[in-house]
Formats: sequence, structure tokens, C-alpha cells
Amino acid sequence: MDEGIGSVDGQSDIAEMSFEQALSALEEIVQSLEAGDVPLDQSIALYERGEKLRAACQKRLDDAQARIERIVTDSAGQASGTQPFDEQS
Repeated sequence: MDEGIGSVDGQSDIAEMSFEQALSALEEIVQSLEAGDVPLDQSIALYERGEKLRAACQKRLDDAQARIERIVTDSAGQASGTQPFDEQS
């Protein structure tokens, strides 16, 4: 098995993955489960790992969104600074 699917019960290896690695591992798990050729016990373990990978990806996306800043323009339309993405104008 690929390292993406590999350690079915480990959370620490997920924390060390980049977003792209975690997403790729999640895609591999989905493909394996959709193919339906995995024994039931392994399917359950893969599903659980997939949920951990999904949660890790979602957290990274949420963290990235929190860092996004949008440009604030003045009355002349010129950039005058930035403010957090989720702050209202």
C-alpha cells in the first residue's frame, strides 16, 4: 500500500503531511472504498482514516482562510491597507 493509505490508525503521520499529501491520501482511500474490493474490516479502518484526513484538510483550509486578507480601498479606489478576510467592511 501507498503511504497515503498505509498507517490506518495513526494520527501523527497525518499531522506531518502537507495539505496536498493529505488530500491525495484521502482521494486514494475514496477510490479504494468506491472500488468495493476491500474487506469489510479494512474498509472500516480506511473510512476512519479518511475521516481523520478530511478533518485535517478542513482544518488547514480553515486556517488558511483565517490568514487571507483582502485589500481595503479608499474613496478614490486606491489600496489603503488590508483587513482580515472575515472582518466586515
